[in-house]
Amino acid sequence: MSNLGHIYIIDDDASMRSSLSRMLASYGYTTEIYEKAEDFIEQSIPVSPAAILLDMRMPTMTGVELQMKLNTMGRQTPIIFISGESMPHEIVTSMKQGAIDFLLKPFNLDDLLKSIASAVESDKLMFESMTQSLTVKQKYDSLTPREKEVFALLVDGLMNKDIAVQLGTTDATIKVHKSRVMDKMKADSLQDLVRQSALLHAK
Repeated sequence: MSNLGHIYIIDDDASMRSSLSRMLASYGYTTEIYEKAEDFIEQSIPVSPAAILLDMRMPTMTGVELQMKLNTMGRQTPIIFISGESMPHEIVTSMKQGAIDFLLKPFNLDDLLKSIASAVESDKLMFESMTQSLTVKQKYDSLTPREKEVFALLVDGLMNKDIAVQLGTTDATIKVHKSRVMDKMKADSLQDLVRQSALLHAK
């Protein structure tokens, strides 16, 4: 069976941890279980695609407190909260801090599987986008200062002759620079260059 993704299960209830782990493994997920939020912070290694099944009420650190800590650390694995009982403000806070879903125990199996599939897919897309952005930055960093100027003006929609005037050089020189920019950025069209520029400046 193929691995659908990695699920971190954080719950102080041992029976809940083991039953969730067995069930998700039977559906093709790999799992990792933690009794305490602190153990997860200290021991877990980020992988992707993944999702976190997080209990809201735990003795030493609540789910929302762990979520806040992970956000501060820059760890963006999607979180699905599971809880036997929760106050409305806890649910609101968790969703505002970026939780994918909130399921009250006992939850429906189909609802859990749909939520997990959505969270894992979200993490996969985020990872691919981040990887793509890093690749674009590496290509951009290989440009010379003049090529970066030409890149910016091309993306702004200027023609070769207009770029030549703005940079105080000749049309022929700009054609050479443009060719090098397209080659280094591995862009097969101006549209592709614009798309890469958008990735480069994405927050």
